[in-house]
Amino acid sequence: MPIFEYRCRDCGAQFEKILNAGAPAVRCASCESPNVEKLLSLFAVAGSAPADAEPGPCPCGAPRRGMCGE
Repeated sequence: MPIFEYRCRDCGAQFEKILNAGAPAVRCASCESPNVEKLLSLFAVAGSAPADAEPGPCPCGAPRRGMCGE
């Protein structure tokens, strides 16, 4: 189920809500107002190698591709 972020236009509270299909209208978690706006949510993915790095040794001699000059 997706998690959405909202901000109440009446009291300014920000909150998250897990919604499934057919969920009722969202109300503020603080003041119960239906006057809320959906915020743009971004997520990050952390890893140990750059996204364009390929597995295996690099032709330059580095232990992994993408590690040249490190």
